Amino acid sequence: MANPNIVATTSIYGRTDVQAVGVSATAITTNASGSGKVYKINSLIVSNVGGVAGVDVDVSLHRSGVSYHLVKALSVPADSSVVVVGKENPFYLMEGDSIRIAAGSSNSVHAICSYEEIA
Repeated sequence: MANPNIVATTSIYGRTDVQAVGVSATAITTNASGSGKVYKINSLIVSNVGGVAGVDVDVSLHRSGVSYHLVKALSVPADSSVVVVGKENPFYLMEGDSIRIAAGSSNSVHAICSYEEIA
């Protein structure tokens, strides 16, 4: 897992990934191994769109086979959204890392991840 030098940046692209979240943890955003890029995660929003009261959501940074939780069992109220990552707490997604999300109820949660792809 390389750590690209962001001082020597040649390009920065704005990106947004979206996902209908299921009960199994799946990646919404992945920085492939050997990409030569780093992703600055600017925002991650989860929304309860199924009308189910209090759907629990897990969001984790997955690195080298280990999941490190950003939030665990975060209850998202019916017809509401929660900002998991915002301008106050951005972080970098290194090569080989991914952000994974799972919900307590299938077809009830949508997620949006906005980031800068830096190369």
